Amino acid sequence: MGSVFRSAEMSLCQIFLQSEAAYTCVSELGELGLVQFKDLNPDVNAFQRKFVNEILRCDEMERKLRYIDKELKKDDMKIPDTGENPKAPAPKEMVDLEATFEKIESELREVNTNAEALRRNYLELSELKEVLKKTQNFFAEHGEGHHTIVDDAQNALVHDEMATTSATAVQLGFVAGVIPREKVPAFERLLWFACRGNVFLRIDEIAKPLEDPVTGDAIFKCVFIIFFQGEQLKLRVRKICEGFRATLYPCPESSQERSEMLNGVSTRLEDLNTVLHQTEDHRHRVLANCLKEIRNWIIKVKKIKAIYHTLNMCNFDVSHNSLIAECWTPVSALENVQQALSHGTELSGSTVPSILHRMHTKETPPTFFHTNKFTKVFQSIVHSYGIASYQEVNPALYTIITFPFLFAVMFGDLGHGFIMFLFGLWMVVMEKKLMSSKSDNEIWNMFFGGRYIIMLMGLFSVYTGFIYNDAFSKSLNMFGSSWHPNYSEPLLDSVETLVLDPEYEFDNVTGPYPFGLDPIWQASKNKITFTNSFKMKLSVILGIGQMLLGVMLSLVNHIYFRNPLNIFTEFIPEIVFLLCLFGYLVGLIFFKWATFTVHCSTCAPSLLIHFINMFLFSYTMPNDNFNYQCDHTNPKLTGCKATTVFYRYQNYAQIALVLGAVLCIPIMLCIKPFVLRARHNRKIRVSIES
Repeated sequence: MGSVFRSAEMSLCQIFLQSEAAYTCVSELGELGLVQFKDLNPDVNAFQRKFVNEILRCDEMERKLRYIDKELKKDDMKIPDTGENPKAPAPKEMVDLEATFEKIESELREVNTNAEALRRNYLELSELKEVLKKTQNFFAEHGEGHHTIVDDAQNALVHDEMATTSATAVQLGFVAGVIPREKVPAFERLLWFACRGNVFLRIDEIAKPLEDPVTGDAIFKCVFIIFFQGEQLKLRVRKICEGFRATLYPCPESSQERSEMLNGVSTRLEDLNTVLHQTEDHRHRVLANCLKEIRNWIIKVKKIKAIYHTLNMCNFDVSHNSLIAECWTPVSALENVQQALSHGTELSGSTVPSILHRMHTKETPPTFFHTNKFTKVFQSIVHSYGIASYQEVNPALYTIITFPFLFAVMFGDLGHGFIMFLFGLWMVVMEKKLMSSKSDNEIWNMFFGGRYIIMLMGLFSVYTGFIYNDAFSKSLNMFGSSWHPNYSEPLLDSVETLVLDPEYEFDNVTGPYPFGLDPIWQASKNKITFTNSFKMKLSVILGIGQMLLGVMLSLVNHIYFRNPLNIFTEFIPEIVFLLCLFGYLVGLIFFKWATFTVHCSTCAPSLLIHFINMFLFSYTMPNDNFNYQCDHTNPKLTGCKATTVFYRYQNYAQIALVLGAVLCIPIMLCIKPFVLRARHNRKIRVSIES
């Protein structure tokens, strides 16, 4: 219980480790998880420490594991979370791990390089096949009778020279290739302007998208064939194709040669496709073997690196061939730490035992809290705001109740709260099964980690739902309303709004509704006004109560640490300031609830206006014949209203409270710094005199 109410008592220890047993001893301490090592070499550069080479080797192994993990993700192979937690391997096993990782990485890189080369070759052959097919189709479409595509090109290119030269005498050349689909419009325009219209271009899109050999993304390309006349145009066309990254392929002029070449390309593609499948199968087998062990490998490498990083924080005693370490550990865990050191020494085969020695120090120890699966989430909430100092009161103990309850005050719905409670209860009951499923969904893991707080928030929301009498925004009439209006049906038909008089329509015999709000408020027009006022006052009471709890806990800390200065300069002014202002406001809320009845409802004070006027020293006094007893007050005679003084000597009391709160401010801000400065100067004088 002490470690829940306060942080665990810590002890600074010195450990003497033999060099041959240091690795296994630190490994056992790491598995224990109750030791925080101090860096005894803060001024030594990271690259000048004793085990820097081992850490660099671990970095290299981590790089190779990241590469293997990237390859697994590329093939959509999910790493299974078996829940295993292997121990750190012996130092001599590092060589085996390095050799294994080196072999797998080199094999994967070789397979990837070969596969990329094969895919690149496959892409080129696929493009060549499409060029041959499309070119064959170009010539076949215009090959009926004596009219061919060459005739169309000749007619298009030499129509201006018909008068002097025969069109059949013109010798045309052509090139064929592929170009990305998005570059086709610009390619056409540049060919037209650069060649002055003296080329004949035909383009056809490749129906099936091709695969990029590097990224594997789909790429869309088009086959083109360009007819031209003369060597100058040929060079110009080739340069334009190079500028647009278009790929040119050899294309025979005769149909028979094109058919033979197409058959050869198809055969090569089939053979290449078989080799590609075999390469992918081999790569998949290598990755499948890695998939079984990669999680354990990652854990082992991280633990090895953490061990050597810890050993770098130790001092090396050359004379005794040993390492000297300093660490913080809970006093309650000293026996476990000694057992871990003994076990590590046995595993290493060393005959010299490791020595654990407690040290006395004035350093402030670190804060450590023992948590379990229930308190862990509440401790995390507190740590998100700040970590308590050593041996201070742990706020998480109170957060277990206050956090879900204050949520319920805001939420306050019986139906939704019950659903939330059932959801949290289901996660708590099924936690072993759900924990073994090892989901990677971040949102689900967040819900499952907070299963206990969700269950408590739902349970408290059910309670506040009963208080607010609210279930899915509907009221429940379980005990029967305490209001019994006696209006006739003709009156109800003729009047749209009626006001219930508590003196006549309220059942004073049975009293108010037994638990929560009366269900009659569901039908009232001023329901929101009333419930908002009620919830606001309730929130003020609970919020100020929580602040008061925090201030009282600070008193517990001051007494525990024997610090009277903080009691007189912090706690007392804080509690006086809080009670003079906000405690007074809470008192007014209860005073208003207990004092004002239906007989003097018009005199009921507006607390917000009164609280503002308290700081402005502005008071509205009633008539001289004002009686401060509600049952004997006549509002018409006394002239009281929501802003008038409602109890005797109210103005004097409030002025005294404001002055008391203001006087606390300089006490909190000024006295302690001067006292601390005087103590510091006294220490300096004593040190000089001595």
